[in-house]
This record gives sequence, structure tokens and C-alpha cells, in this order.
Amino acid sequence: MRNARADAYDNTPRDVIATGNDYPPHYVLPAHSHRRSQLLYASTGVLTTITSEGSWVVPPRRALWIPAGIAHEVHMGGPVATRSVYVTPEASRAAALPPHCQVIAVSPLLHELLQVAVDLPAEYALDGRDGRVMALLLDEIRRAPALPLSAPLPHEKRLAALCRELLDQPSQEARIDRMAQRAGMSRRHFTRTFRAETGMSFTAWRQQACLLAALTRLGNGEPITQVALDLGYGSPSAFTAAFRRVLGMAPSRYLGG
Repeated sequence: MRNARADAYDNTPRDVIATGNDYPPHYVLPAHSHRRSQLLYASTGVLTTITSEGSWVVPPRRALWIPAGIAHEVHMGGPVATRSVYVTPEASRAAALPPHCQVIAVSPLLHELLQVAVDLPAEYALDGRDGRVMALLLDEIRRAPALPLSAPLPHEKRLAALCRELLDQPSQEARIDRMAQRAGMSRRHFTRTFRAETGMSFTAWRQQACLLAALTRLGNGEPITQVALDLGYGSPSAFTAAFRRVLGMAPSRYLGG
């Protein structure tokens, strides 16, 4: 089902349904939730999804798993083509799918299954090929490896506000002392509270926010030199080294899938 609203098929008597949609550059889906869990796949383009728990960036050939009932907003970094799979909560539990949001790698097999799934009828035959495609699709989602493409958001209101600002304009030049001052905290209290709320040091979180922003900008074709300097790195090589250290490969290779 292409360019269809997911909620139009909530009552379809199938545990798994799929839709495909195309979005223009910088389109924003306001905060919403689904009765079913969702696998949101960036077939082309880069998208960012934000919940109360954190921010996730989804480059091409990666996907975000969103459990049922989680309110999320979606920002398209450029023109984006998505493929989404919606799974009932009962089927999600039976398939042992993740209970929390996470970005997963999309294997060539899962990619092809997603392309096929969006063209199936809403009430496909459960005991035929179409039913087997959907069953195999759930197996592939379950076995897909999780990827470190998120920045958790703290619940403490002052820290959450600062982090949302940094996600909008991330920079390696954002200093702990300045952030602590803005939060009305001592440096010690800020660093301890930040780690307790996010599970990360502020320095690690800041770098993660910068790398996630870089993925979106590089995915839109911006030159690496400009992206690196805008994010506060001393040189493109310093940025590439940080990117490789966290994500395991150079930016061009990572975005190439």
C-alpha cells in the first residue's frame, strides 16, 4: 500500500501490514503514535525521529523500530522515501521484537522484503506466498543488529531543554561549564545528573549529537569540510576520525550502505 495513512488500516484483520510514502525536503510529521508497532525504513534520504526518550537518525538502508503507543515526530532531512511495517502488539511480543526504540541495520534480504510488502493487498492470503513474505519479514527484523544512532534525552526539564537546543544546533564547542551555568547547576551536579539521566557523559553525548547531525547533512550532499567545520571540529580529518571511532567506518562508506 503506497502513500496511505497507517491508521486507515488499523482494523485490517492482518497482524502485519506495510505502506510506502514519499516526502518532500524538510517535511515534518508532527508528534503522533500508532496502535501498532512500526518499522520505519529510509529507503532513500535521511530522517530524524524524536520521542521523549531521545533522538534517532535513520540514514539510507537503516530503519527505526518504534513500539506501539510511543509518541514520535519525524523530520525529513531532504527528499525521503519510506517503507513502513506495522505490527500488532500481540504479534510483536510473539516475534520477540524490541520493547524500545532502536535503529537497526537493513540486510539486502530485508530491503527486498520491504519493497515487496508495500505492494501486497491489505488482506493478503495468510496461507500463501504473501503470508510467508510477511512472516519472513518479522524474522529479519528480529535478527537485525542494533546500531548506535541515537542520542538519549534526559527527563530533568532544564537538561532536556538544553539537549533539544543542542540537537537543533550541535557543536563540539558546547562546553560543560557553560551548559551547567545555563542549567543553574554546579559543574559537578550537572555532570553527575547528566550521566544519571542519559547513561552517557556530556562530552560523549555532545559528540553523538554532532555525528547524528552530520549524517543528515552529509546525506543531503553537503561537503564534509563544511560539515566538519560547522560542527566545531578542527579539520575534516578530525571529524572523520571521530566518525570512524563511533560508527566503525568513514562517512562516505557509511552513507553508501
